[in-house]
Amino acid sequence: MTDFKDQLKTRRTFAIISHPDAGKTTLTEQLLLHGGVIREAGTVKGRGSKKLASSDWMAIEQQRGISVTSSVLQFDYEGKRINILDTPGHEDFSEDTYRTLMAVDSVVMVVDAAKGIESQTKKLFEIVSKRGIPVFTFFNKIDRDARSPFDLVDEIESTLGIQAFPMNWPIGSGQILQGIYDLQEKDMIPFKNATDHPEIREEGMEEVELLEEAGNDFDQEAVQNGKLTPVFFGSALAGFGVTEFLEEYLKYAPQPAGIETVDDEKITPDSDQFSAFIFKIQANMDPRHRDRIAFARIVSGEFKKGMDVTLSRTGKKLRLANVTQFMAEERENVENAVPGDIIGIYDTGNYQIGDTIYSGKKKITYPDLPTFAPEYFNKVIAKDVMKQKSYHKGITQLVQEGTIQLYKAWNSNEYILGAVGQLQFEVFKFRMENEYNVAIQFEPIGSKVARWINPDQVDEKMASSRNMLVKDRYDRPVFLFENQFALNWFKDKYPDVDLEAKM
Repeated sequence: MTDFKDQLKTRRTFAIISHPDAGKTTLTEQLLLHGGVIREAGTVKGRGSKKLASSDWMAIEQQRGISVTSSVLQFDYEGKRINILDTPGHEDFSEDTYRTLMAVDSVVMVVDAAKGIESQTKKLFEIVSKRGIPVFTFFNKIDRDARSPFDLVDEIESTLGIQAFPMNWPIGSGQILQGIYDLQEKDMIPFKNATDHPEIREEGMEEVELLEEAGNDFDQEAVQNGKLTPVFFGSALAGFGVTEFLEEYLKYAPQPAGIETVDDEKITPDSDQFSAFIFKIQANMDPRHRDRIAFARIVSGEFKKGMDVTLSRTGKKLRLANVTQFMAEERENVENAVPGDIIGIYDTGNYQIGDTIYSGKKKITYPDLPTFAPEYFNKVIAKDVMKQKSYHKGITQLVQEGTIQLYKAWNSNEYILGAVGQLQFEVFKFRMENEYNVAIQFEPIGSKVARWINPDQVDEKMASSRNMLVKDRYDRPVFLFENQFALNWFKDKYPDVDLEAKM
């Protein structure tokens, strides 16, 4: 059997980030076509089932045509095992995306060639940049009218502060698209539906000559350090330029890297000690079984079915017997997996987002994943008092996924939900009704500024109509301030009280 250290060299694990509607899901499906996983865009191959968009498996995603949860997709291509983490495009779900970005070795940034860099892409890039993750850029939709490729490349450098290196170059766009010129192979790839425009072709080749004379040398080390992004042009919907992108990506994308522990020790992938961290929890991927899956990124060592691990946070021993790998909601039991792979662990309530698991005696703990203080708050009430059991179960499970936060009133069991964006409440309501059969209603309490307080410093007399005292789901005290002015007033009145924006 192949040693896991050889297997891990074949792994390429990346996330796709973009602004909504840039074509992220369409590109994902085109990549899956290349891997032979789907027969046509929007259908997953296997088990004779017809599916909707292969990465948007949740009912609300199919109804609204948006991605609201990260999906894990896996396929093989030319000797490489590729793990794609398809992230939510909507900014209200950026926290899920941020955590997903902690689990990848590189990022593919999809940009609409007519619109250029948009706000959500810029926000996500800032997270990627802080980690120094290699970024590959795909300018999409060049079969529609697009901006000048020089402008687009310049915007990457000026807006994002990263050097850009074109790997290919569009000759025309929209109805006069002639094709793309491969700057590595010195070869023209004609667009299949092109109508011949010699003057456009000539103009495009002049641009190519200019690039070749004035362009920088390709610097692979700069790519690996996240300082230079290889740039590709194409159309995911037309399946044009995708093969060239995928093959170049696989040439230059990094294999799995090590991670530093909280003790500043670098754990390398080829270590014999197995370790992984939980970056996502998803309830009800299979509505028939009401299951919970904890998604883990393997950092080091080899996973083997039935192995025993320790949960770092609690010291509890757990056996990894029911573990799967994914093609959207399709899943297969897995016997072994290696660093770079994403595995799904059947969870009965043991895991939290950010948990580390490891084999052997030496304790390993990876740093916490980012969390964000919510900005919008609603009281939540079950419409049918007879469904309290399902109501509590639904709230508990959906809150554990990490996209919505739960608080309780200080002196009662009244539930308050907090979220980064309003869409999260819509998704929560939809899932409570459709997955737990519980109708709920919200009572908005407006946007607030959440700050955690040291339990030893809490005094109920500090609370007022402008700063509500509540508990989070771990019973830690939190003040919900009416606005920044109320927060500043509180700080002036109680200068010795420590307030934290994150816990």
